[in-house]
Amino acid sequence: MYLGAALAVGLFDRLSPSVVAVLRVVGATIVLILWRRPGRAAWRRDRLLRAAGFGLATALMNVAFYEAIARLPLGTAVAIEFCGPVAVAALSSRRPRDVVAVVLAAAGVALIADVRWSGSPSGVLWALAAAALWAAYIVLGKRVASAGNGFDDLAVGFVVASVLCSPLLLLGGPAGLAPLADPVVVLVAVGVGVASSVVPYVLDQVVLRRVGRARFAVLLALLPATATVVGLVALGQLPNVSEGVGIAAVIAAVGLRSRDGDPVGRT
Repeated sequence: MYLGAALAVGLFDRLSPSVVAVLRVVGATIVLILWRRPGRAAWRRDRLLRAAGFGLATALMNVAFYEAIARLPLGTAVAIEFCGPVAVAALSSRRPRDVVAVVLAAAGVALIADVRWSGSPSGVLWALAAAALWAAYIVLGKRVASAGNGFDDLAVGFVVASVLCSPLLLLGGPAGLAPLADPVVVLVAVGVGVASSVVPYVLDQVVLRRVGRARFAVLLALLPATATVVGLVALGQLPNVSEGVGIAAVIAAVGLRSRDGDPVGRT
């Protein structure tokens, strides 16, 4: 997922983050439709509405996240964004330990935000928006997965999201939409879609069919650390001491929540 994000950052000097995010969704849509070829049943009203809500939440999450990493280091943005999964995990079980986990996560995010607010308040706000949309992704994704047609509904949802988000392509970037005529740019955008959307979201559907929302959120615990490592290796982004402590606090919060978990299966 974050190797794809590192590739996406390389496109930000030619296209706006929102355009890159939409291209990611479109690239993933093409691959999913060619792979799954969903039948008529997948386009019927109830399934279509469920898939559309999931697809749109996912696409907007991508837009918010790319706008965030255009302004913040990758690991920092992911740590703030991780408030979403932590909230889902904690609200699924209101035990004292879960309350402590939320407080710990909030403290970690506060440390990061305090460092970054003066330099990029918009980046922090975009990351918080991505957090809210990530929570929606987990809740809606669980519903799609539990219905038993996760892969097909994922493809349908991405088709709807691609259509609804296509006006964002008009935002262009420093050079307008001219870079889209470059086959390399298009190829990289499709690669971002496969690496950051097709592979992880398909695997998410496999996992969500087997575990509840809270446990799934817990399984995402190492993503802030993963993003920090990828940001350091691929982009040369080294977190300072306060950011490092904040990222560690977010990971510890999810680790604390993971001692409980929820029943395996549908919730």
